[in-house]
Amino acid sequence: MTSDAVPADSDPRRLLDEVRGLARRVRLTQRVTWLPLLALAAVTFGAIPVSGWGPTITSDCRAVDGGQVCKVWQPALQLYWLAALLLAYVVIARGYLRVARARGVDTRVRPYVLTGVALSVALFAAVAAGAGAWIVPDPQLLDPAAPVQMLFRLLTPVGGIGLGLLVLAWLERHPTLLLFALGYLAVVLVPITFGWGAHWGGRWQSAPILIITGSLLLVGSAGFALARRPGRPR
Repeated sequence: MTSDAVPADSDPRRLLDEVRGLARRVRLTQRVTWLPLLALAAVTFGAIPVSGWGPTITSDCRAVDGGQVCKVWQPALQLYWLAALLLAYVVIARGYLRVARARGVDTRVRPYVLTGVALSVALFAAVAAGAGAWIVPDPQLLDPAAPVQMLFRLLTPVGGIGLGLLVLAWLERHPTLLLFALGYLAVVLVPITFGWGAHWGGRWQSAPILIITGSLLLVGSAGFALARRPGRPR
């Protein structure tokens, strides 16, 4: 009976650590996090002039609790969001695929892009169908409860962007992006505007939140791009 020494290279723990390290390096190589944030920031900023100058169609007005509730439809703005977001996700997909080919790795961007496209189409269809008329009963429309207001804000293009970022953070196993996405959604749902533009009303009432969320996406893109520089944590 003989006993042979096991080579160090065959140590199961060491092999497992190497596999985990390789998987982590592949995930880091796959990340192009700055690109979707930059593309979505551009789309958000582009929505500001469209929301201010685009036509507004008001219909089906009725008296509710001493006030008036009407269906409001902004066709140019909603069509802009749909077209711009679809174009942005195409750009994101092409960018990820190009980087993946250059670095010789696979990419997980497809589920994120499909989720973003599905959300964009679903939200456009919901707005076009007047979803707000059936989310809450009429007596609550003039002063909806806080959870209902948050639901309305979530079911907007800027809310859909945040949901898509959560999917991307999960696909990339990216804790920093997850924190960023949660912070972004907090700004959208609260919303955090520091009172800026609170009395603007009319066509420009959505401009403050668009400027703030667009700036947040732009700053996030710059931050993730800097983190990709050699020698910096990712």
